[in-house]
Amino acid sequence: MTLHQFTASDGARLAYRDEGAGLPVLCLAGLTRSSTDFDFLVPHLDGVRLIRADYRGRGGSDWTGAETYTIPREAQDALDLLDHLGIGQAAILGTSRGGLIGMALAATSRDRLSGLCLNDIGPVIERGGLDRICDYVGRNPAARTIDDLAARMPRTMPGFDGVSPERWTDFARQLYEETETGLAIRYDPALRESFLAGYRAPVADLWPLFDACAGLPLALIRGANSDLLSPETAAEMQRRRPDMIFADVPDRAHVPFLDETESLQAIRAWLELLA
Repeated sequence: MTLHQFTASDGARLAYRDEGAGLPVLCLAGLTRSSTDFDFLVPHLDGVRLIRADYRGRGGSDWTGAETYTIPREAQDALDLLDHLGIGQAAILGTSRGGLIGMALAATSRDRLSGLCLNDIGPVIERGGLDRICDYVGRNPAARTIDDLAARMPRTMPGFDGVSPERWTDFARQLYEETETGLAIRYDPALRESFLAGYRAPVADLWPLFDACAGLPLALIRGANSDLLSPETAAEMQRRRPDMIFADVPDRAHVPFLDETESLQAIRAWLELLA
């Protein structure tokens, strides 16, 4: 799929993919990931215009420095992309970091959203999950090749059961590239500085961002083995939004691939609400 570029409001050149026709759905990836984060989902969706963004510092977008790798800046980039495409309103499918951006947009630019689907993220982020992310963000893996890394993933990513070797290999290729000196991350290493700034900061109350989604068609997909989104937080989200579509995906941790049966059922039900 062709990777396009546009110029954000601060002059950065950012990349995106745009395919299909119908309801605009803006896909926002996880912290260290890019538009390829949704490759496993794409073949299963029809009747939507799927727009997949590469955050600054990731994928095909400019590296603009740690101070710009923030949720407010990335939320503005999302609006800039919609403006570039002439789209007044879009639904957001946000994986992890992308879901936080989606909730921030619900609180600050509600008129630009037609709905929000959260993939394994909520207003309370478990410290254990953040500790795990802290271990790897901004660092190249010890594995030297994609095949080596894929073989290690069932051990290094506990909570994912029944994943085929082929899927692990495809997933590893999304995250890293092979170089003469070993595997390398596909994003600016300075993202670690930005992550650590948030990791060390006082815990923020994000429930007002979730409550700002009131009235929006809302869905939540949770990995049943997630260490970032607890069952208790998911239950409170359901209590506050009893109309929220919810899927607890078995044999998945943080984050589901989105092509699981339970994930697809939730996404399709959510899209029906938007039709």
